[in-house]
Amino acid sequence: MRNQQRVGLDLRKRLIIVASVLGLGSIALVVRAFDVQVVNNDFYLQQGQARSLREIPIPTSRGMITDRNGEPLAVSTPVESVWANPKELLESPGRIPELARALEVPADVLTRKLSQRSNKEFLYLKRRISPEQARRILAHNIPGVFSQREFRRFYPQGEAMAHVLGFTNVDDRGQEGLELSFDHILSGKAGSKRVIRDGQGRIVESVDLIEPAVPGHDLTLTIDRRIQFLAYRELRNQLTKTGASSGSAVIMDITSGEVLAMVNLPSYNPNAVGMGNPDTHRNRAVTDVFEPGSTMKPITVAAALNKGIVTPNTRIDLNPGYMALDRRYTVSDHNNYGVQTITGIITKSSNVGAAKLAARLDDTYFYEFVRQFGYGQKPGSGFPGESAGVLAAPSRWSGTTKATMSYGYGLSATPLQIAMVYAALGNGGKLITPTFVKGERHEPKQVLDPQIAREVMRMMQTVTETGGTATQAAILGYHVAGKTGTARKFSESGGYTRRYLAYFAGVVPVQNPRFSMVVVINDPDPERGYFGGYVSAPVFRNVMDGALRLMDVPPDDIDTWMAAQSKAQHASELRGEEGPVLPDASAAPLADATLPTPVDAPLTGGAR
Repeated sequence: MRNQQRVGLDLRKRLIIVASVLGLGSIALVVRAFDVQVVNNDFYLQQGQARSLREIPIPTSRGMITDRNGEPLAVSTPVESVWANPKELLESPGRIPELARALEVPADVLTRKLSQRSNKEFLYLKRRISPEQARRILAHNIPGVFSQREFRRFYPQGEAMAHVLGFTNVDDRGQEGLELSFDHILSGKAGSKRVIRDGQGRIVESVDLIEPAVPGHDLTLTIDRRIQFLAYRELRNQLTKTGASSGSAVIMDITSGEVLAMVNLPSYNPNAVGMGNPDTHRNRAVTDVFEPGSTMKPITVAAALNKGIVTPNTRIDLNPGYMALDRRYTVSDHNNYGVQTITGIITKSSNVGAAKLAARLDDTYFYEFVRQFGYGQKPGSGFPGESAGVLAAPSRWSGTTKATMSYGYGLSATPLQIAMVYAALGNGGKLITPTFVKGERHEPKQVLDPQIAREVMRMMQTVTETGGTATQAAILGYHVAGKTGTARKFSESGGYTRRYLAYFAGVVPVQNPRFSMVVVINDPDPERGYFGGYVSAPVFRNVMDGALRLMDVPPDDIDTWMAAQSKAQHASELRGEEGPVLPDASAAPLADATLPTPVDAPLTGGAR
């Protein structure tokens, strides 16, 4: 009995001890839990966040590019990019074929890409797609597949503005054109934030903003969208008509240096860059150099006038229509123009006359005079890939270089440079740096006496009037000053080919010059016509006629305008119609619609 009582007492003691230990353990667990979760929770919060907290970028938009009137030329639109965590996705290999079908890619290709990056946590699957496309892919709920917001560049004007604007790459960074030149202004600065993701990688909470996103700055160009499209249309039509391989046109505001339009053909679609020919991406108006042909002759005449060796009425004997430079080389005109004034040299575009003027000029003087107009130097517009052209120093000249330079051979320039030169003639001899940014101003440089500049302008006006080589450049109601050029193309094997460059460079209106324009058409089909006055002058006329009206420039040739109005009134009365029907300047018959004679030619009698 006594033994049984002792056993019962020991059992109760054991139960009490066990209960006490369990109770103390429970209390310790509660205290510890309270300490971990409430009192000293910082360490464990950091550990938990290290496993679920992520720092992700905040995308930002690129600045918008607009034309001078605020019309959008380049805008960034929100898109989605689908990406994957290869480590997580490869844990569900059975879902990869389903994902491949959603992405519209071969399953084996996708599997190989994932396997090659199996140790990575990020892989783009499809970039810059529409939000709807991204939602359809994510709707499959495949582990390790996510999307993020990005921006894609869109160019509403397409091919017409491609060479000016350029394009961006997949990361929205400028690659060509003004997108590249002003990338530092247009590019925004991406921000970043910390978020908490759940086990499926979804963001469940935004924790902290590390750095806010800064959008890019907008850029307003000097380009006028309307004039740009007009120039693009007319150049395209003329290339189709003449079978030419390429062409360029540049329009500048004479007093400000603003580039109002710059087009090149062939062009490309900047919204689908990868689908075109990369050779079409370069802006020929600023990168490609050509021998300028007879567009150089007004500068030669200006040099002679500036030196004081001739006046506009000085008579030059051009007989018999050619002149020998030495025993091997001859400079020739298409016709024998007899005796002409200095103005006549421009009107008839005489190679012989230009060469005779150059012969009276000192080599160093002629070189420096030509150079101060910008030949041989980059225009300074800031456009990427700008070419300086070629203007050799006198120490490198041969015995015939100065003569050929006088009528546009032996040096080379870009269309933009030629537009600058003609703008300087129209701006009273002030050369101004071209600009593409509205509001940007450069100090002009006086390179020619204003009186001489005006005299050269009056001479060039005769080129577009009856008897000149570019009557097809005439614009109803406006006096036009200009110069044609029809230059043979140099062959890579040496010498000149029977292929041509057709030029027209002009200024309008003469009385109060506003615009200079250069049209270069490369390699027109000789059987369809290749002279500058026939091929390039009509493009100038049609574009400038529209630009003058768009920019509300008043006519400076009222007499011709009134005569045309009177003639239209009389014609309508004969037809029994009410009111005059004014002729369209772009379609009006011109005084001399026949093909002008070819006036530019390199030296004959041997290779230069």
